[in-house]
Amino acid sequence: MQALVFENALPRILATKLLAALTPRAFTGPLAPLRLREIAEPQPLADDWVVLRTRLTGICGSDAKQVFLNGAFDNPMTGMISFPQVLGHEVVATVERAGPRAEIAPGTRVVLNPWLSCATRGLPLCAWCERGELAQCTSFRQGALPPGIHHGNSRAATGGFAPLVPAHASQCIAVPDSVSDEQAVLADPFSVSLHSILHSPPPVGGTALVYGCGTLGLCAIAALRALHPSVRVLAVARFAHQRALAEKLGAVRVLAHDPAHEIVAAIAAETAAEEVAPWRGLPMLLGGVDVVYDTVGLPATLEVGVRVTRSRGRISVTGVETPRRFEWTPLYFKELALVGSNAFGFETIGGRRQHAMRWYFELVQRGLDVTPLLTHRFRLAQYREAFAAAHAQGESGAVKILFDFRSKA
Repeated sequence: MQALVFENALPRILATKLLAALTPRAFTGPLAPLRLREIAEPQPLADDWVVLRTRLTGICGSDAKQVFLNGAFDNPMTGMISFPQVLGHEVVATVERAGPRAEIAPGTRVVLNPWLSCATRGLPLCAWCERGELAQCTSFRQGALPPGIHHGNSRAATGGFAPLVPAHASQCIAVPDSVSDEQAVLADPFSVSLHSILHSPPPVGGTALVYGCGTLGLCAIAALRALHPSVRVLAVARFAHQRALAEKLGAVRVLAHDPAHEIVAAIAAETAAEEVAPWRGLPMLLGGVDVVYDTVGLPATLEVGVRVTRSRGRISVTGVETPRRFEWTPLYFKELALVGSNAFGFETIGGRRQHAMRWYFELVQRGLDVTPLLTHRFRLAQYREAFAAAHAQGESGAVKILFDFRSKA
């Protein structure tokens, strides 16, 4: 079968970095680490594994960052992955065939819970997996699989940039008949934002700031509206099409991402906070928003975040960017809680606990609709056009880009 394969080949990485200074087409060019290749069809990796036939796969921000070589060699996560990789973990698929202990019928339509935690590796459950906190599993380098935290970054657990995907039966979450493929393919990114909000909830009647209006930010706005209707949601968007979607999904005010001084001033006005101006640089607010959901994770967004969050407020970071120095004195002064938020697992709402993707399906069945985020779809062979659209979001209007395997047309 044909699959998009990413190789950890230093000559290709260096050549691509050099050529990308001239044109972004180099990221998917003939010398790039990412190539469309013929590979063997996957088989069930054990008796309790299945093979899925891909229907839709979303391009995650982490996929795009890898293809665009946006990372650092000293990132500790490089010690938890293996190559070569077939990327893609936002997958809607149909069970093609199942091992004898898989306990899921061929033909079942599912979303992939991509975490390669203890159960997938044939190991006893660690303490995190026992609690359903699958993204905190301590076994991502152990057991029957090569290193990898989720499908797409382990050489054995290949991802959805291919027509067939191996998966452990526990990773297959059935899609209700009333939920379309287009709704289902957003289960993964919505669950990421849902996890962040459930672990750092805003107070009743409070004010939240969603920093960044890509897929995670827009899902966060929708989740806040669904779960915390009394909360005023402010947002920061980079592009006009993101602003329009943020307003459609329920943000009461959407701010431009630049200049930072204007973001601080606008939030001061929205929250009746006092601006404290330093000798130079950005002001700090006495007062401000109750919680920030930073879906970007740049030093510049964190620097604004610590300034505009009220004392003892909370900043939840789902975005991942290359770190640099920034002035973070307000972190200690205002006793802020700066927390990371990693993916999702089993989540509790109203005293009930179930997988985040099941919560998403319940919300969809109650009327939640985040399908306006689906802006582009391509066949796998059109991967160059797909990543070009992702790279030039301002021009293409891209938010969530899909590979569609359902039709050859």
